[in-house]
Amino acid sequence: MAPANAPAYAKDEKVLCFHHELLYEAKVLESKAVDPTDKKTSYQYRVHYKGWKNTWDDWVPQDRLRKLNDENKELAANLKNAMEANRAQSRPSKSGPPSHKKKLPSEVGSMRGSEERATAARGQKRGRDFDLEKEEAAERRPTVRIFFPDNLKEILVDDWEKVTKNMQLVALPSKTPVVYILDQFFAEEIVKRREGSAEADVLEEVRQGIVDYFNRSLGKILLYRFEREQLREMYERINSGTDALAGKTLADVYGAEHLCRLLVSFPELISQTNMDAPSVERLKRELSILITWLNKNIPTYLSTEYVSASQDYIDQFTS
Repeated sequence: MAPANAPAYAKDEKVLCFHHELLYEAKVLESKAVDPTDKKTSYQYRVHYKGWKNTWDDWVPQDRLRKLNDENKELAANLKNAMEANRAQSRPSKSGPPSHKKKLPSEVGSMRGSEERATAARGQKRGRDFDLEKEEAAERRPTVRIFFPDNLKEILVDDWEKVTKNMQLVALPSKTPVVYILDQFFAEEIVKRREGSAEADVLEEVRQGIVDYFNRSLGKILLYRFEREQLREMYERINSGTDALAGKTLADVYGAEHLCRLLVSFPELISQTNMDAPSVERLKRELSILITWLNKNIPTYLSTEYVSASQDYIDQFTS
């Protein structure tokens, strides 16, 4: 019995194909059903990479291919930039004059976590052996790089300045919360993947995983100290039983600004897990696709303005 579905890519079609961590331009030479007796079978494709010898021609599953369009070309460029940044970071650095550039998102994220740690650690003794063990463990962890566009970096820096310097807060609940943003991304991306395929299942898993992780990690690593009283207020409304937010999750309340904080933190978070290499690569691909999409659509989802905290709120924060 012949498969009911047709191949997603035609013979001689130009495509982008994943080879390890990067996307390369390629051409489809032929295709074949994985299981010709199954109506819902997926397809494999023999591809020729542009500029490569024929000896590199290879049969690949459908989830390794992407349509050759502007959006996926941008994704390919982002993956290449992340790879080059990773290589540059691994080279021995030359000492130079101190930089006076604005803080990068990774530094901003570190400051979120260090606000309390700096106070708690002051005056405490740490054993040298313990510190060395922690440093050695950190060095053994693989470096994970995911390209983060300059546009989103600037948004995170502005976000940090407004909250920590200007004592302003993102207006909550967000009109376009995290769940809504991810649903919009999913709706646009899922149509590019065959129904019931492994790549469609992975997309759903990643979407739900981001929502779950956002809900668990918001109060632990994604907030500045100045925002914690606002979080307490949101929890009261969620748990009230009568408020409009009753029964909601934090991903239904917080929006794009806090989602960006999570996305820029993912490389460090992934490097601290025990995920195997193929799973890490798959997750990096999916996150890169999401970040590229969000960068293009971010004006639609950002809060129109931050609100100045009331004097009562500031007094509560400083007390």
